Amino acid sequence: MESTWWTALSLGAGYVVSLLLVRSALMRKRSQPVATVAWIMVIVSVPFLGGLLFLIFGINQVERRLKQKVAASRDLADSLPDLTNYVSSPEELNDLQSRLARLATVTCGLPVTAQNRIEILGDAIAAQDRIEAAIKGATDCIHLEYYIWRPDRTGRQVRDLLIDRARQGVTVRFLYDGIGSIGLSRKFLNPMREAGIRVASFLPGKSLRERWSLNLRSHRKIVVVDGRLGFTGGMNIGDEYVGRRPQIAHWRDTHLELHGPTVLQLQQVFAEDWYYATDEEVTSPSRFPVPSETGNEVAQVVSGGPVGESRPFHALMFTAINEARRRVTLTTSYFVPTAALVMALETAALRGVDVRLLVPSQSTYYWTLMAGRSYYESLLRSGVTIHEYTKGMLHSKTLTVDGCWSLVGTPNFDARSLNLNFEVAVAMFGSRIARELEEHYEADLLGAVPILSAEWDGRPLRKVFIENFFRLFSPLM
Repeated sequence: MESTWWTALSLGAGYVVSLLLVRSALMRKRSQPVATVAWIMVIVSVPFLGGLLFLIFGINQVERRLKQKVAASRDLADSLPDLTNYVSSPEELNDLQSRLARLATVTCGLPVTAQNRIEILGDAIAAQDRIEAAIKGATDCIHLEYYIWRPDRTGRQVRDLLIDRARQGVTVRFLYDGIGSIGLSRKFLNPMREAGIRVASFLPGKSLRERWSLNLRSHRKIVVVDGRLGFTGGMNIGDEYVGRRPQIAHWRDTHLELHGPTVLQLQQVFAEDWYYATDEEVTSPSRFPVPSETGNEVAQVVSGGPVGESRPFHALMFTAINEARRRVTLTTSYFVPTAALVMALETAALRGVDVRLLVPSQSTYYWTLMAGRSYYESLLRSGVTIHEYTKGMLHSKTLTVDGCWSLVGTPNFDARSLNLNFEVAVAMFGSRIARELEEHYEADLLGAVPILSAEWDGRPLRKVFIENFFRLFSPLM
């Protein structure tokens, strides 16, 4: 009898807590009704585990911290240098480019700039070598912001390079994400601090309540050296990114090396994040030098995060695909699109646009792979071409439209990147970069397999069930 009462009491308590969490979900998800329904399903169907998952993954708005982020950016804005001298002339852009440029400027605040030199780094090892060479050559300051920094051989190698430069008088600031780089211990970081490197964590927050949330991550990868040379893209710092983990095999990523005004914009994104994390202003004119090495690329750094109602990357990708008239080429390491993005891809293909999609055949997270595959059927029927990369791990995040506009950076084509993370990318306006990215895409197809509609429709029903099950939770991934 006693055990029966205890069981009943436990179940009752579980459902009371569930009801309270359902109320919290309703209060927090006003602008995301699909995600609200998904979380309510999780909380109610699995009372204890579902509630725990909601506390960890579902609290997407830590209001006080987000308000602080907005306030930090606003406070710093007046101290940052004026970049209007580098703004591109509207005459340099065609109609499609102009519309996308205006959207990005309105949603993230950074203008289109001219006279940039940009190099695509499609080989992860070569990209890592470039970054390390840039660090070794630094004479004034090095700023780094990373989502994942592993305390492994590669992580220690780059750390020690930074320590060497700091001991030579170079100012080094290192900002890491509190969850993505959770493996960084005091033992790993103390030698950096002892050498004079300024180290800070982006999040989690200071309170116990805020530490429950695994959202609001800084997924950015930024390196700025002497205010003149910048890097951003898909690569983090760790052995897997440079082929030092045999079980992963080949790692396919895309990074950018930047020279010119876009470096100053990348520096500004870092400065805002650093000020938010530390209250230290990075606004000295010496940190924003006049570009000494320029090129002929027109480009724009785009930054976005879960602040307010605007989601810059979701709006930009949705609009770019809708504006396409000839060709869309998309590569992403995580494909769990929102309903709006699925509709954009399908309607583009239906109106005759050549829509091509390259996604991984393996993933760190099985459930995201399965959820993404649940969208294949309708995409294939609409005429979208889909390939899965089988040569190794695909981690690139690139998008080109009509051979004249490109986006390369940190955001994946999934709800988490576009709605919950702080991301950064570079939009490029011109045919050379788009053509080179499309050439990389064609080369990647040599290590990929096509997904054919007839074969896909004949897959086992158990796979369909698994895919559709995980799709229920796609707004949360």
